[in-house]
Amino acid sequence: MRLLKNNGLTIALLALFVVCIAGQYISGWYVELEDARRHAEPGLTLLAYAVSPQFLSSVFENWESEFLQMAAYVVLTAFLIQRGSAESKDPDAPPRDNDLDQKAQEHGSPSILRKGPLWRAIYARSLGLALILLFVASFTMHWINSAHASAQEALEHGETPKTVLAYLGDAQLWFESFQNWQSEFLSTAVLVVLSIFLRQRESPESKPVAAPNSQTGD
Repeated sequence: MRLLKNNGLTIALLALFVVCIAGQYISGWYVELEDARRHAEPGLTLLAYAVSPQFLSSVFENWESEFLQMAAYVVLTAFLIQRGSAESKDPDAPPRDNDLDQKAQEHGSPSILRKGPLWRAIYARSLGLALILLFVASFTMHWINSAHASAQEALEHGETPKTVLAYLGDAQLWFESFQNWQSEFLSTAVLVVLSIFLRQRESPESKPVAAPNSQTGD
């Protein structure tokens, strides 16, 4: 029970992820079967669809936008302010991470901080770096699988398929990416602004219910 209590948020989110990706997988397979039927072609098996470029491209297309959103949010909130928002640091508060050399010696601080200035500098930016790397990896997988899907479609129509490298300049790839990126940045901006005026009781993503609108941070 303690495991569930201490990790409930992660467990719930991962459970929702599993349900949703299973839904995407199965519904996408039916769409693929219907498309094959219209072209009088044999459809993919459920297992074959799991590793098809059509499915993998759609998965990583969405992952890349999420990791881009989180990377941008984590990095930009380190430098930029929105006064009154629960999603912003307080511009009037003192810097939180000054004197890392001294704080590294405090009890309970991560041991990596005591390995020297280089490791401290990396660890101090590790969250943003990790999210950027996840974005790059997801974008690369989206690009490669989208290129393979496009090549398959070109062959079906008797056309010459583009190479993976040439596909990097294809409008279809960037249409797929930008249609997701714009929605992520819009939703984040909406959250930042709405958190100035609106509340969600007991949520760390919200200011206290009785906090004034002018209060910045949670």
